[in-house]
Amino acid sequence: MTASVGREMKDRYRLAFRLYPYARSQDQDAATPVRHPVIVMGGGPVGIAMALDLGLRGVPVLVLDDHEGVGQGSRAICFSKRTLEICDRWGCGEALLEKGVVWNVGKVFHDDRQVFEFNLLPEEGHRFPAFINLPQPFFEKTLVERVRQAQAEGAPIEIRGRNRVTAVEARDDGVTLDVDTPDGPYRLQADWLIGCDGAGSPLRGMMGLDFEGRVFEDSFLIADIRMDGDFPTERWFWFEPWFRSGASTLLHKQPDGIWRVDFQIGWEVDRVKELKEENIRARLDAMLPGVTYEIVWSSIYTFQCRRMKKFRHGRVIFAGDSAHQVSPFGARGANSGIQDVDNLGWKLASVIRGEAPDALIDSYDDERRHAADENILKSTRSTDFISPKSRISHVFRNAVLDLAERHAFARPLVNSGRLSVPCTYDGLPLNGEDALPGGPARTRPGSPCPDAPLAGETLLRRLGGGFTLLCIDAEAPEVEGVERIALTSTDDPTGALSDRYLGAASGAVYLIRPDQHVAARWARATARDIEAALARACGRT
Repeated sequence: MTASVGREMKDRYRLAFRLYPYARSQDQDAATPVRHPVIVMGGGPVGIAMALDLGLRGVPVLVLDDHEGVGQGSRAICFSKRTLEICDRWGCGEALLEKGVVWNVGKVFHDDRQVFEFNLLPEEGHRFPAFINLPQPFFEKTLVERVRQAQAEGAPIEIRGRNRVTAVEARDDGVTLDVDTPDGPYRLQADWLIGCDGAGSPLRGMMGLDFEGRVFEDSFLIADIRMDGDFPTERWFWFEPWFRSGASTLLHKQPDGIWRVDFQIGWEVDRVKELKEENIRARLDAMLPGVTYEIVWSSIYTFQCRRMKKFRHGRVIFAGDSAHQVSPFGARGANSGIQDVDNLGWKLASVIRGEAPDALIDSYDDERRHAADENILKSTRSTDFISPKSRISHVFRNAVLDLAERHAFARPLVNSGRLSVPCTYDGLPLNGEDALPGGPARTRPGSPCPDAPLAGETLLRRLGGGFTLLCIDAEAPEVEGVERIALTSTDDPTGALSDRYLGAASGAVYLIRPDQHVAARWARATARDIEAALARACGRT
């Protein structure tokens, strides 16, 4: 066992928050295995989010976690605007925003020189910032607190701590699970099993499945430190930093005076030696001369850009890190996992309620593999730029940095980690018509809806979590099962709505999916147009 793996396992068993202590359930005393509509395996951020999404849709869901709460270590810290928008629909976006450190600006340095800076959200009219920094334990804790509220309101969600799945048997009509607990083993059945059990996914191993992709030969040392640093709330990235603590270095601010530092330390390193406190301090002291700090958490990781060949295997579905892995630079891991949940939740609920055919679940596989491939491509390019593997690629990288310092045209070529943005499902089967001449490209079918201020509210708050017909200076008929929102120029105080949804068009009708992606759009729409697009978006055609 490597030092990094050993330390990670130790951190997982040391809980930051003991949120769902083990308690014996009635299922353990049943004469035959109790069957549940949905079981989620894994209680990390994706597993809890999956339960929250389904439970708020009225689908009974059981989470089995092998621990009793949230592990220590900040791990994921950057949560994107899209993740906050999704969480806002679940009722906890504002709580996350209140706790997190808001940032929109990043700066790139080479040696001791600033090459350029960028703003990830230069336009106004969004409820949430480009990113917040928040340690993963606090993100998970906030989701669990929202689950508790939802349970009190009647949402059918249950979380069982120290319930470790030891074996699964998947069949065409469901899944049987063997579960171990402090009181001994028992057995359960599920109509659907969702694997959210992380990159090392025991479920994936039980089913004889694996990742396909690439492991990069480089190592990165994370150090979370508590200090009163004289740095702004921005993302700072150094290539070949002047303090020589690593081939590259990343600095991020977190809440409560905690700062995240990432050092690129190379592939052929002694990990046990590098994780010794005196060696971590040597790197930090060179970077932060004269600064007093406390080391809160440390770890070593490698870049991996991999995914499963398929995310759906009959009645077993994988989401988050159990389905795909990307490098941490770009904040694509946890954010893409939350978008998996956003895509799967409404589809699985529709199938369970008999409103859509089983084939709709295949569109989750199509769309989220498409998103994973996009994330892997961008993450791979970032890694190749950050960690060049040949002399000529290193020369090219530094030439780009030198040009970017003086010339704007070179700045898009600098890649310190392309930051996470939601995926557009271009060319995939659920997309309907694009019959809006002059409509903005950013809201074409398959795209996530951008927010916009309305009179007294924001657009995404109005859309909710079902199918919605958005009419802007246009008429459209009522269609059963679809909420209709009619807006005019008087509802658009800043012009952002028109800019983001009309473009050169004088009016528009949008059919928007429950995950707030555009299903179809028209200048004018008949009932037949809308019903056909709705059928397609529900997998009925």
